[in-house]
This record gives sequence, C-alpha cells and structure tokens, in this order.
Amino acid sequence: MLRAAIRVLGVDTALRKSGIAVVEECGTEVQSLEYAVIRCAASWRVSRCLLTLQEQVEDRIVRFHPDAIALEGVFFCRNALTALRLGEARGVVLAAAARRSVPVFEYEPKTVKKAVVGWGAADKSQVVQMIRMRLSLKEDPPEDAADALAIAICHLQRRSTCSVTGETGEI
Repeated sequence: MLRAAIRVLGVDTALRKSGIAVVEECGTEVQSLEYAVIRCAASWRVSRCLLTLQEQVEDRIVRFHPDAIALEGVFFCRNALTALRLGEARGVVLAAAARRSVPVFEYEPKTVKKAVVGWGAADKSQVVQMIRMRLSLKEDPPEDAADALAIAICHLQRRSTCSVTGETGEI
C-alpha cells in the first residue's frame, strides 16, 4: 500500500532574513519543493518586516498545503532586543499557521543538526552540504534556506518519535 506524501514547511525565523522551505516525503524519498530567503531591508520598520514574513508564510501555506510547520526552538540570546525581535517573528509564523489550522512543531538547534548531519555541534557549512546531498540540489542553498530545509527534514525524521521521547511537541 502506498503511503500518502507528507509536506512540511520549515521556517528559520529572523526579522531581517528568514529562511523558508517546503519539503515533501513520499515513502523514503524526500524532495525540496521550494526554498528561499525572505529579506527585509535594514531601512524597513519592524512592522513591515513582520508583515512581509507573515505574507510569505501564508503564501506557502496556501500554495503547498503543508501538513505541518517546523520551527527552530528558542535559543539563548545575550541581547534582549534580538530575543524580542526573534519572538515577534516566531509569533507571526505561529499566527499564520493558526489562521490556516496548520500544526506547528519546534526543534532545538542541536536536534536539527543531529538529524541532518549526524552531529549536534555541526557548523553551518556542514548543514548546507548535507542538505545539498540529501536533496540532490544542483547548488548550495543559501544558509538561511538550508536551515529551513534542515528544520523541515528534522520534523520528517522526528515526527514518529516526538510523543515517545518528548524531544519536540506541537506548539
């Protein structure tokens, strides 16, 4: 019996430069349907950046109908303003998902790296290379897009174990 395809929208949130990607798993095959970096100029107000992120996430939800959205979990920030802006960007993604009734899951950065590279302390270049090989991409994706692809792939790998291990959960 054929298993239905599963689509995941991965988002690496930030205020000025967010990675976004859609992957699909059918059986043992995983492919990238789309990936990009959402860029917001330094001259833009915070509200314009958040609106742009929300519109881009909603656009992918409408076009690709993902079964889930995967985000990188909150990590420690030394700068309070950076933490605030990251929280605002995550909030926009959560609101877009809620509007379209798409469940959202989060994963710690080390869990994402371990799922993709096999080592939780991998660096950005290692993540980019493994994503390129895993998805048979012709060229390296931009780092932020590679992070979004990695987050989505992590969800595909972890979705069957999350309720058992407690490593992730729907937020």
